[in-house]
Amino acid sequence: MKEKTILCFGDSNTWGADPAGGPRFDRATRWPCILQQELGEGYHVVEEGLCGRTTVWDDPVEGHKNGFKHLVPLVQSHEPLDLLIIMLGTNDLKNRFGVSALDVANSAWQLVKAARSCAYPPTGQAPEVLVVCPPPFAPLEPTPFKDMFVGGEEKSHQLSAAFTGVSGQRGFRLFHAADVIRSSAIDGIHFEASEHGKLGKALADEIRKIV
Repeated sequence: MKEKTILCFGDSNTWGADPAGGPRFDRATRWPCILQQELGEGYHVVEEGLCGRTTVWDDPVEGHKNGFKHLVPLVQSHEPLDLLIIMLGTNDLKNRFGVSALDVANSAWQLVKAARSCAYPPTGQAPEVLVVCPPPFAPLEPTPFKDMFVGGEEKSHQLSAAFTGVSGQRGFRLFHAADVIRSSAIDGIHFEASEHGKLGKALADEIRKIV
């Protein structure tokens, strides 16, 4: 059986940031690695998480975080690629961008379109795409992120409906992370180790239906 290659394209929650501020979670903990363990032989899962990565926005403070500019080169570098998992949108809610939940969902659609259009020799095939809508933030008031994400907490609770609406209109696969995990109360944004495990296992079940 041909090995299936899956690219996990995301931000710090794909990279494995510890909400308690410790070192990056190890390979036994991060959700893409859990996904690899659950899928087992016949699958190759590629981690591509970048802290601060946005969907389509140029970051005037951190720079080099625009996911739209990264996506096609990464998809093509891992050809032949069977499935692309996109989990972005959290960083779009930073106050500096001033965008709505609907803007975030439509920006995710721009990534889907880019992936679908980047068929690359020798296969000539674009990957299947699964968009993962990030879960809402936990309360940010007691965390260091409260000033960076002014207004973002409320918008994060609007993401699910926005992603659902755009997915229905545009016709792309959508998985709601909030169905299985919650953001950490420690910093309001990142996932604790237990949640990485839940997400990796849930996505494995979803992926078996696709590839």
